[in-house]
Amino acid sequence: MKNIYKYTLATVVAMSLTNCTGDFEDINTDPYGISQESLTQQNNHIGSRFSPLFSNVIRAEPAWNYQLQQNLNADVFSGYMTAPTPFAGNINNQTYALVNGWNGFIWSDAYDANDGNGVMPYAREITQQVELSGDESGVKFVYLANIIKVMAMHRISDIFGPIRYSKYNDYDTTGEYDSQEAAYTAFFSDLDEAITGLEAFEGDSQFVAFDQSSLGGDIAKWRTFANTLRLRLAIRVSKVDPTLAQTEGEKALSSPVGLLDTENMLVDMGGFVHPVLTISKVWGDILMSAEMESILTGFNDNRIEKYFDAPADASLGSYKGIRQGIEIQAKTEYGSHSTVGDAVAGTDKIWMTAAETYFLKAEAALRGWAGAGDAKTNYEAGVRASFAQFGASGVEDYLADTTSSPADYIDVKNAANNYTYPSDVKIAYDESGSNEEQLEQIITQKWIAMFPDGQEAWSEFRRTGYPRVFPVVVNNSGGDIDTDIQIRRINFVDTEKNTNGENVDAAVGMLKGPDTGGTRLWWDTGLSNF
Repeated sequence: MKNIYKYTLATVVAMSLTNCTGDFEDINTDPYGISQESLTQQNNHIGSRFSPLFSNVIRAEPAWNYQLQQNLNADVFSGYMTAPTPFAGNINNQTYALVNGWNGFIWSDAYDANDGNGVMPYAREITQQVELSGDESGVKFVYLANIIKVMAMHRISDIFGPIRYSKYNDYDTTGEYDSQEAAYTAFFSDLDEAITGLEAFEGDSQFVAFDQSSLGGDIAKWRTFANTLRLRLAIRVSKVDPTLAQTEGEKALSSPVGLLDTENMLVDMGGFVHPVLTISKVWGDILMSAEMESILTGFNDNRIEKYFDAPADASLGSYKGIRQGIEIQAKTEYGSHSTVGDAVAGTDKIWMTAAETYFLKAEAALRGWAGAGDAKTNYEAGVRASFAQFGASGVEDYLADTTSSPADYIDVKNAANNYTYPSDVKIAYDESGSNEEQLEQIITQKWIAMFPDGQEAWSEFRRTGYPRVFPVVVNNSGGDIDTDIQIRRINFVDTEKNTNGENVDAAVGMLKGPDTGGTRLWWDTGLSNF
């Protein structure tokens, strides 16, 4: 990004109301426009709120907003990408000197309606509009909004921990936080209500006009998406609360609405290209990571040509990544490494893929959940789905590969950044391996398949320890974040501390430790996976 700052738009509207008369409504009605009654009949007073809901889960425009919402945190912390730019003299998120001004955008995209953002405010408005309408059939919009809200807010919770969620719609309690455990309980409840409640509206076409996703307003498909999201969240809590996880997971696996295993859930970005394309190819501010180089080249994975481009400097080889958190003096040092490729071309952003569904089922099978099927079968189906998604060839030979493993990383600019990959994890699924060894295979392939969504990848790394994301070389956290344990969360943002301080203090008390990037979240136990 050329300049990291928040744009401020000041709009001044002057209105003068004089001479109130009995024919005020007639005088002030545009004969060529749409009346409020017409808007209501078409549900536009409700449907117009869905656009900011869709837009702010993963922001696409302006690209600098996405850069601050996700790219310079989760996309980097997950081991997907690395910035060659030494922002703020290399004292930034990549070297664990968390930049509050940057990270505040993660929160504002969820809560700040003043800038046209705010998942939570717009979801609340949909609920209010439905209540005011008195139309009982409008409840379907509440259910749909709640599915999107869960999609957005589990990501926010997976960054900060406690969030404002279950008490948000009541203005008397809107500033109060839920613990992450309470938030997840509310997520499951909202998804369950939506899946059940939407059954009566299958075949209803009123959402078609407002649906920006590839589901096309099909209520049955939205129920399937919500059910798959339930499985994602069940797997997320499988270590901290195995009983809750299995209950919710088996509910998802046995549901007649099914799982998203034949198509991907995509959301249109309004004609804008994926922001990563701009950040990487135009600005040159995000490039291939060292982990991606090690894993994809070591595996001889044909998806690499979809994910990344050959480096501008041919002497660097076919593909070249950068290690996170190293000493960088100038952008030119590593600026000729591999940019992000065609995987981010187009005007859709990925919310969930069929590949992820199969990897969720593979882990569920490994954990013995009823209805999950066979771990190996699901694992291989996930890899096949990912290859198909990106148009990569050679999947059957890939799945049969029993010898390839991630390569060691070599920094041709500075040998001090070299790193020996600490695992010989293979591609061909080994059913004779321990549960831990099988899980590493599942999560490593899941990590590859979920690209470019660094938020989910970072969450799964923190939960499982897989794949083996490299520790930073330069740690500017002042002791707040352990180099080997790596960053676990982002601290609460300044705007909340300044305007909602008492409730933030209460939220800090819900954490396992201080309000720093080194404190683990509720589901991040730090214990064995089995």
